[in-house]
Amino acid sequence: MEDIDEEGDELLNLSLAIVTNSGGERMKKRRRRENTGDLSSSSYEGCEGKIFRLLQMREQMLKLDHKKKGGGGDHNYCNDNNIYDSVDEDGKGLQLVHMLLITATAVNENNVSSALENLTELYKSVSLCGDSVQRVVAYFADGLAARLLTRKSPFYDMISKEPTHEEEFVAFTALYRVSPYYQFAHFTANQAIIEAFEKEEDKNNRSLHIIDFDVSYGFQWPSLIQSLSEKGSSSSRISLRITGFGRSLDELRETENRLLSFSKGCRNLVFEFQGLLQGSNLINLRKKRNETIAVNLVFHLNSLNNNMKISDSLKSVHLLNPSIVMLVEQEGSRSPRSFLPRFMESLHYFAAMFDSLDDCLPLESVERLSIEKNHLGKEIKSMLNYDHIQEDRKTEKSTETWKARMESHGFEGINLSSKSKIQARLLLKIRTHYCPLQFDGESSNGSSTAAGFRVFERDDGRTISLGWQDRYLLTVSAWHCHCVS
Repeated sequence: MEDIDEEGDELLNLSLAIVTNSGGERMKKRRRRENTGDLSSSSYEGCEGKIFRLLQMREQMLKLDHKKKGGGGDHNYCNDNNIYDSVDEDGKGLQLVHMLLITATAVNENNVSSALENLTELYKSVSLCGDSVQRVVAYFADGLAARLLTRKSPFYDMISKEPTHEEEFVAFTALYRVSPYYQFAHFTANQAIIEAFEKEEDKNNRSLHIIDFDVSYGFQWPSLIQSLSEKGSSSSRISLRITGFGRSLDELRETENRLLSFSKGCRNLVFEFQGLLQGSNLINLRKKRNETIAVNLVFHLNSLNNNMKISDSLKSVHLLNPSIVMLVEQEGSRSPRSFLPRFMESLHYFAAMFDSLDDCLPLESVERLSIEKNHLGKEIKSMLNYDHIQEDRKTEKSTETWKARMESHGFEGINLSSKSKIQARLLLKIRTHYCPLQFDGESSNGSSTAAGFRVFERDDGRTISLGWQDRYLLTVSAWHCHCVS
């Protein structure tokens, strides 16, 4: 969401001549038509007025948050909770969620008029500086509004303006630092990779090649670089090459510089980095004889638009014949199912994420606002609107799990070691309000719910999940190519 000063100026200059999306032509009908026609003057004006009122109410919500944050500047923060009711007071939280679900249903049925009215009501009750329910509903309301407007609307960017690269980086860094979310995924994956490398030390010439399909900012690798350096010696140095796929050349250069700078302090390690743009052919990989190859699929496969791309990626990985493939996927993520089931799953997931941030940061934190606005909020809007970009209905398998998908592409699960599980528990114990390791179906102290972050061991020890209370947030699993005898 944009700063209120920018939105205020833009809204003051709004013309009522709105270009409505194709859904506005059918706002009193539940089923889509293949052909669109011109709106009558009365329906055009009605839709136009409701959109304008929605934008006005959203502006008012942002103005209230702006006042709570202290009026502007770098020291903005939320410091007055009296404006908004708490989640539990008079059941306001449940009412908000109920209204959000009604709105999502209206959006799904293309009932534009009802959806706009409900969104306008939601913006009266939500806040970016309120409790976790108010905050998550605010971003879901924006996602639904963007879905209604579509990219063709002149007001789409007011609601779905992308954060800058710098804002994304600051938000990601803050979440990485304060929450165990990414560290849990990275440290667990790194431990399994190191163990795969150690298993082949008698034949790999102490060479490890990691192929990271989404290297992002490279935050996963400093801990692994340091661990490998500690295993080496001046007379027997370890060779580590990371081939990282990135979204842009600038991002790849920044990541390379970051990792090279860190590796200079690790004298027992020879480090190389090769950056490739996502979509580059794997034939461009540089490989050494007998090196241990590890493929890193951390939060990557679910970022792909359709199942055909996922299948092609897994086929390419299988051709590499890696010693280990690390798969980390968030729960409640994109799926080929219809909009409402995906909406419900996403709502549960992000509600847990927002709630967990209250355990990591105080309500008045600038970092919390940055994380929710420029990282989680961006993910919510993308999640609710990604199927407007891709259409792959013929090849989608709505019930296929990641386990079934990996197995169908020739991979076999590997049990994660006890050391990986101990490390995961220690990470949470050090960083957060911690609950002990749970097995699937168990709960601590015999209760049905538990507070704080939790570690779940699943699938007979082959996977472990990070959870918030009883909700899974992400799952880590290890794989290798299935050997056919």
